Amino acid sequence: MSETKGKSKVHKLSIKGSAKLVSEFFEYSINSILFQRGVYPPEDFTTIKKYGLNMLVSADDQVKAYIKKIMSQLKEWMQGGKISKLVVVITSKETGEHVERWQFDVEVFGKNSKSKSSQKAGDKENSTSGDAKTPEPIEKTEKQIQEEIQAIFRQITASVTFLPVLDGDCTFNVLVYADADSDVPVEWGDSDAKEIKNAEKVQLRSFSTNNHRVGTLVSYRLAD
Repeated sequence: MSETKGKSKVHKLSIKGSAKLVSEFFEYSINSILFQRGVYPPEDFTTIKKYGLNMLVSADDQVKAYIKKIMSQLKEWMQGGKISKLVVVITSKETGEHVERWQFDVEVFGKNSKSKSSQKAGDKENSTSGDAKTPEPIEKTEKQIQEEIQAIFRQITASVTFLPVLDGDCTFNVLVYADADSDVPVEWGDSDAKEIKNAEKVQLRSFSTNNHRVGTLVSYRLAD
């Protein structure tokens, strides 16, 4: 009898496979936030099965093209270990105020942190971090990784219970923080960090593979 019978197998992703998994997570996160926060009407979304959940993705051609452009560049930076953060900012069309900021922090295990810069789907803003080395990963099964991702999406869905209702029409932008030596396409413009003044912050769950750890934080403007 095999000694390994009945034991769960540890699923080790390559850096490329892990980067692809994180990139897909970001794509579905953007779509989920847009749906759950009512940035676009429900009829603009379609349902697909992913992570063992019913996920909603935008069917609007302009939104799809914008997200596709972001993801195309993001995947390249992820595979090169260049990403430190992805941010989704929701802004009031009427006032121009940033009302919500969803931040996904990315750690690459075993990588020394260097000077970072940030890009938005077209944005770039400088920031710095120390030369700290990220902790070593804990080996997990594919099932464990999926369960961690499911927990984050359930929290995004449940966020409507504590986040203020968004008044009026809103729009969104995506910022990507990448290493300062990253190749940046010309269509990616400069931007500030689009922080929210006097924001309330809620730390959500995280997930990790054997190459990456992704943490989630939402900041929002308190009601007047």
